[in-house]
Amino acid sequence: MGKGSNFGFTQSLNKESVIRLAVIAGLIIISYIPTLIWMVERWTAKDTYYSHGFLVPFISLYLVWQKRPVLSKIKPQPLAKGWIVFAAGTLIHIISALWRVYFTSGFSILLVISGLILIFLGKEFLKKLIFPVLFLIFMIPLPLVAIANLSFKLKILAAQLSTVIINKLGVPAIRDGSVIKTMNSYIIVEDPCSGIRSLIALIALGALMAYNSSLPVIKKYILFVSAVPVAIAGNVIRIVALSLASEMYGSKLAAGLFHTVMGVVVFVFAFFALLLIGKVLE
Repeated sequence: MGKGSNFGFTQSLNKESVIRLAVIAGLIIISYIPTLIWMVERWTAKDTYYSHGFLVPFISLYLVWQKRPVLSKIKPQPLAKGWIVFAAGTLIHIISALWRVYFTSGFSILLVISGLILIFLGKEFLKKLIFPVLFLIFMIPLPLVAIANLSFKLKILAAQLSTVIINKLGVPAIRDGSVIKTMNSYIIVEDPCSGIRSLIALIALGALMAYNSSLPVIKKYILFVSAVPVAIAGNVIRIVALSLASEMYGSKLAAGLFHTVMGVVVFVFAFFALLLIGKVLE
């Protein structure tokens, strides 16, 4: 197999190591089938916040593929201590599987993969591959209880900020919980409108943009963290626009095509806002 057709480092392993790695990887995949099924169910659920989950493994693989020139220059130095990391991940997975706590089982995948990299390739490989491995975090759905709590706090915050802005624009508005009432209409900031979907997606996007940037480390972290206020600001803009549209043109317009279009427009706004922040940091 030619260098251009693999990840550039598998050819550095001997045949026996490749076979062992393939067998272990196969057994791991089989053991994680219930967890993977749980993930897919959460990715495809109605009003899911993790529809991007399908893309994450492919993005991680692409990031590894990008590293081929660097990885091909590193000599594999298998590290026996990698078995400790591997065993820790496996233990967490076994306990999680017995209790059917698939969230922690999902996180154990990161330890298992890291352990395998150490066992077969060494710590220099793990240093280069740590981001693609950690990026897999974004495919692991949070527990529903955590989602509910975070969503509630976000929608109240969004409703509060939106009400202030609407009043500043000269349209009288009051807030009752997550309901924003204007003179002739009202809108309810429900869980899907809390902004949690765009928050999760933009945090992943911010991490990816920071990783691929040529910024100093501290500025990479600033770009990554900025995804949170950008996501909140984008959702507030969306709610304000929906409130004004509902007040001026009726709730049917605000709840129909305009609602959908604003969701897309705000995400595009957030994307370009992150690009702008990256340019400013440069």
